[in-house]
Amino acid sequence: MASQTENITSQYMNVAPADLNPQKDFPKGFFDFLLPLHKQFTPRQQKIIARREEVLRASHCGQPPDYLPASEATTSDWRIQVPDWCADQRNQMTGPADDGELTVKLLNSGSPAVMIDVEDSTANIWEHILLAVKNTIAAYKYELSYDDKKRNKKVSVQRSKTVTWVRPRGLHVTQGGVIKDEIMSASLFDLALIWYQIDPATLPHNFCVYIPKSESAEEALWWRDLFQAFAKHKGLPKDYIKCMALVEAHPLAYQMEEFLFNLRDHCLGLNLGRWDYMASLIDFMLEDPNWILPDRNTIPHDVAFFQNFRTLMPEICHKHGAHAIGGMTALFPSRTDAELNERALKVLKQDKENEARCLMDGAWTGHPDQNEIAVAQFPYPNQIAKRPTLPNAHPNLRPIPKGVGDITLAGTRSAVRTVIRYRNGVLNGKGASLLDGYMEDLATDRIYRLMIAQRVRHKVKVKGDDGKPLEHSAELITCIFDEELAKIQKDLPAEIDQKAAKTLPEARRIAEEMIVQGHHSPI
Repeated sequence: MASQTENITSQYMNVAPADLNPQKDFPKGFFDFLLPLHKQFTPRQQKIIARREEVLRASHCGQPPDYLPASEATTSDWRIQVPDWCADQRNQMTGPADDGELTVKLLNSGSPAVMIDVEDSTANIWEHILLAVKNTIAAYKYELSYDDKKRNKKVSVQRSKTVTWVRPRGLHVTQGGVIKDEIMSASLFDLALIWYQIDPATLPHNFCVYIPKSESAEEALWWRDLFQAFAKHKGLPKDYIKCMALVEAHPLAYQMEEFLFNLRDHCLGLNLGRWDYMASLIDFMLEDPNWILPDRNTIPHDVAFFQNFRTLMPEICHKHGAHAIGGMTALFPSRTDAELNERALKVLKQDKENEARCLMDGAWTGHPDQNEIAVAQFPYPNQIAKRPTLPNAHPNLRPIPKGVGDITLAGTRSAVRTVIRYRNGVLNGKGASLLDGYMEDLATDRIYRLMIAQRVRHKVKVKGDDGKPLEHSAELITCIFDEELAKIQKDLPAEIDQKAAKTLPEARRIAEEMIVQGHHSPI
């Protein structure tokens, strides 16, 4: 494969160290396993990326995503058999795989499921990806542990009925440097490195993958073929690997049934990845002046563009016997702030009650204190036997958000402040950061960057600090970035120590540059 590394902005790409020797630095025999898979799957991944760009351009030119014509996937009678070990998915906890202590705590929380995340909440930095993979393998072997200093003891992953999923980086991400002068699918690299080092015979259930960032039903075939190649490698039935898939890109919301059909031998359910979905929705509607979203934290959880989607997903999944899983609640509980803790758990309860009423089968959370409340909102291990009553089989998935929330200068300032702090965390190796009570990862960072870009693109007017109308412009955003950086530096937030403070100017530069240059891809 010809060298393509130079065509990628290195700032947004993970590149292995120049002195990497894949024959010696990886487990023995791994590179020989990886190379033919790379030759088969990376060219397909690159074509998928190119196709995605075409679909986005078409949307910006007035041809947004829509439902596909009727097909075997939507008209024939086919079913997915959810195995008994996966029947209860009322809560799926998730956290960054490069954080070994948190991974142990989540796996020992008693949650029905845990997703070990090598994607959005893990910084896309070579050392962190390798650590995430190492921790994942150790967790599968029940060897992952941490030193509990408060109790002066070593705590390890305990055997339980918790279903363990792993989320690799998505098909939009390319890994550089594994093979000199070539790029490789990051999804392939992550999963191959894990799969090669585990023994399926020792797992309590089938190997389970959480697929992120898909944008079309056709992409399901890439994953299907990869799973079956892995299974063949270890002499297992071709349908051995099981998966769930996030629907977090606007085009895929119109192709959920076709996506499930293409992965029906593997896929046990779909998940409404709400934060990335919101970002994707803005991205695809960026040129539409009617589609301006309000400040993120003023958008209600049952806003129409979510609620229509949230009702459609269980209908499609339950029609074919699969799970429908709800999204993450960003406001996190606190063990040190009683008022914040009460508010966070109240929001969690309302959010999960709504998802249960929409006939979702479970939810996502990221903190052990959320597990009990989340599970309690779902009355049964699952609701697959129930189907919602839809007035329209093809509901409107992008109703204009008129009369929802507020668009304010304070909201723009908050967005700028958050993207600076989040990007500073990334520069210091953190893929997810708890900021002002909200767990911010790449998805929420992307929402804020797109909201800012959208307001500038359409010259959105808000009330200025002097009470007069103020138009969003590139100059205004630069001024706000300067002002918010100065405020952060003057009064460092809790997550930024003196060492991390040194990278704040670089974080500010990168965050604004991504907005100005239109780097809206979730990288």
